[in-house]
Amino acid sequence: MLSVENHLGTIDISKEYLLSLIGYTTSTCFGVAGLNTAENKRGLASVFKKADIGTKKCVKLSVRDGKLFIGLHITVVFGVNISTVVDSLVHKIRYTIEEKTGFEVGRITVYVDGMKA
Repeated sequence: MLSVENHLGTIDISKEYLLSLIGYTTSTCFGVAGLNTAENKRGLASVFKKADIGTKKCVKLSVRDGKLFIGLHITVVFGVNISTVVDSLVHKIRYTIEEKTGFEVGRITVYVDGMKA
């Protein structure tokens, strides 16, 4: 459970829900081939399911000063502009999290670990 306090009170949201939301948003983003595990950056994990994201540690979540911080390891499709894909992914995740949960997103750090043809 992640908890954030705001002027309305305390918001508690499960990590599983946030992981599934991030996984779904990432899977719909153009140019993203898959999520990578933080431990094994050589192989493409290509996971977008909630259970896989949580167990393989593709996404790291933390709360500091009432804001949500996200770390994300991805593989991109060969031939796309990497900075454009990352910018699009960051904006899409930030909008989705803030719209669906009410959590303020402090920072989203995207690590591009490889490319897939």
